[in-house]
This record gives sequence, structure tokens and C-alpha cells, in this order.
Amino acid sequence: MMRLFCFTPLLFLIVACEEQQMAVAVPDRELIVHCGTLIDGLSDAPLHDRLLIIRNERIAQILPGDDPAYAKSDVLKLHRHTCLPGLIDMHVHLDTLPEDAEDYRIFLQRTPADLVQLAEQLAEIVLNEGFTSIRHVGSYMDGIDHKLKARIEAGEIPGPRMQVAGPYLTIPHGGGDMYIPGIDDSEIPDYYRGGVARGPDEFRARATQIIAGGAEFLKVIASGAVFGHSSNPGAPEMTREEIAAVVEVADAAGIKVTAHAHSAESIKDAILAGVSSIEHASLGDDESVALALQHNVAFSMDVYNGTYTEDVGAADGYADEFMEQNTLTTEAQRIVFEKAIAAGVRILFGTDLGVLPHDMGSHQFEIMVERGMTPMQAIISATSDPAAHMGMSADIGAIEVGRYGDLVAVPGDPLQDITLLQKVEVVIKGGSIVRSTEPTTMRVHIE
Repeated sequence: MMRLFCFTPLLFLIVACEEQQMAVAVPDRELIVHCGTLIDGLSDAPLHDRLLIIRNERIAQILPGDDPAYAKSDVLKLHRHTCLPGLIDMHVHLDTLPEDAEDYRIFLQRTPADLVQLAEQLAEIVLNEGFTSIRHVGSYMDGIDHKLKARIEAGEIPGPRMQVAGPYLTIPHGGGDMYIPGIDDSEIPDYYRGGVARGPDEFRARATQIIAGGAEFLKVIASGAVFGHSSNPGAPEMTREEIAAVVEVADAAGIKVTAHAHSAESIKDAILAGVSSIEHASLGDDESVALALQHNVAFSMDVYNGTYTEDVGAADGYADEFMEQNTLTTEAQRIVFEKAIAAGVRILFGTDLGVLPHDMGSHQFEIMVERGMTPMQAIISATSDPAAHMGMSADIGAIEVGRYGDLVAVPGDPLQDITLLQKVEVVIKGGSIVRSTEPTTMRVHIE
């Protein structure tokens, strides 16, 4: 009995010690970054010589660079760099490559596993380019973006933070349907056609189904692609009533709708149907710009892609018809862009990654500045403005205490040379260094 009596307190002591060890075994993970210049995504002017203390993924403090408390700390030294919030791209596709447009039969050769693997590879590329958050604006394969987001959030694979739309909402054989000329619809797998509908009632049902599957916003194809054989570029597809039916379902769920819309007619239909943003808007007119301002609808315009198509089209054998359409629509879209900026329409950075290679998103900044934006406006269009539109300002879009420690750094001053954003040398997501040319030591501090 005495032996048992003595053992029991010892057991309690061991358990207590283990519990105490468990209580302190989870460390605070801390990264200290010393930025020569800081553009926080909120202010009109940069700050200089700042220390960022990132603790447990979020920004804990922003201090003067000479703060004595951190004089002997291990620091990521970016004295010659400008730090900015992690960039946001509002128009990304991770299930397709630019060259896929040459022959969509490639999608019939890829298995769902192939598409998942492709999406994972492209997600890492986008993150390494400095886009720490994206809006994934739809997929051909139903569910791929939800699964990808879950794996990224679980830390299983690298990738940006994502807001996902699920499959495109589109009419049969419309711009978001996996329609391949010469291939019967019966040969197209069902998982490629999750958002295909016709008429308001069908679109309500599809929208309800997509939201139930986890969509955080919805994407409608109001008008088709600019490029199409023997087609009118950007011809309207969904009717105003069909778009309004989707918006009705989204409003009830408390989420937003974005519309892929090229023609002036479809832009106006989408705005009057109640969408929150317009993608492309390449063939808009003065009335559609005025309506966007009146209804507080943002534009996300991929004003660089025409340059890319011009550069690679001839070498890659694009049809003469496509090259002619590219010439006609590229300048037209940039004129609409200029008008939208002058009118005060909110511009959200979006480069249609998937039509454009996934490592070239930041090339758009140069065109945005050439066509009327200040460098600071262009940066804000890719940081705090899209974060606010997505309802994520508590977490991303600015270097501010409380938000995630997502930031990028470039050598020099992007306010003097916006093309420096094509040369991101440091990418940090949630206090973890994703990419860096500078040596550092991660401090693990136990309190």
C-alpha cells in the first residue's frame, strides 16, 4: 500500500510537468524585417527606415528602424529595398495555360488528377511572383479551386491566399462552357460543365448549387471572349434577367458577383443586374463607365494581355483573325481604362493569369501607369482596394498591425520606376519567407 501511495503523487507530478511543458512548447514565431522604405498600401506617401515585427503570422509592431530593443536581434535586412504589402491579383485561373487556347482538346486528355497537379504548380508560381493573395475567378473543373485552397490553408502545398468562385456561370457553348467545335457535348465530362445553364430559373438553381459547394463569390460570363473564329468580339451571352437571377441568389447568401463582360451592352446589363465588378470591360463606352461610377461597380481590366498576344501571337501561330481582333481590342480597352480612371471608377488589379503566363502578372503595372494611373494608385489597386472589395481588409492588403505578415520587397523605388515590381526579390507570407535573395535567421522566441 505504501508503495502505491508513493507512486500516485509521482504520477500526478509527471502529468503536471508534462502539462506545463505542453503549455510552453508552442513558441511564438517571430520574423523581424528592416525595410529601407515602406509603402503600406494605405498612405499616400512612403515611410522610411521601418522595422516590421511579424509574430505568429500577423504584424505585431511597426517601429523606427533604430529602435534599441531590436539592436542585437536577427533581422532580415532590406535597407536597399522597398517593402510593400503582398500583392493581390483579382483575375487568376490556375487550371489552364495560355497555350491551351490553341486546342481545347487538351482538356479531354487531362485527368482530374492532372488538373489538380497543374493547379498546384501554378499556385506556387503565382505566390513566388509576389501575389500572396488572389481571387480565383472560376474554373472549368468543378471543385478544383476549393480543394486547392483547402490544401494551401492546411500547409500541405505552397500557394497564395484564395477567394474562390467555383465553376463559371455561363450559357451552353458560351465563353465559360467547355465547348469544343467538332466534339459532341456528350463527350465532355460533367465536371467541366457545373455552371452551364439557360434562363433565370436554371441560373438560380446553378448559383444555389455552386454556393452550397463553397463558392465565396460568383462569376458570370455576361459576354464571350474577345477572340473567336467568325465571331463578333465580346458579343453578349447571358441576358440581364439571367444575371439578375444569379445576383439575387448571391445577395441572399451575402456574397458578390463579378461579370466577365467585354461589350458595352453586356457591361451595362451586368451593372443594372446588380453585379459588384466587371472584368475586362474592353469595349465599353462612356455610358457604361458612367453607370459603373453611379452604381459603385469596380473594373478589373487586363490591359497588358494585348501586348503579350502581340509579342507571341505570330511566333506561336495564332490565326490572322485573332491577331486582327487583338489589335482592335487592345487599344480600345486601354482607352476605356483611361476614361474609367478619369471618371473615378475603382480599378482592381487583375491580369487574367491563365490567358497570360502565371509568372507575368506584374507586367501590367507598367501599362496602368502609362495609361493614366500614378504609381501609388497602381499599387493600391493591387493591395488595399481589392482587399476591401473582397471583404478581407482585416487580414490582407496593407502593412498594418493586426493584418497578416504578407509582404514583398523590390530593389529600389517603384514610385519612380513601376517596372521594379517585375523584379520582386523577397516574398513573405504570414511571416514565413517564401522567396528571398537576402540572408536571415528566423527567431523563435518563447515567452
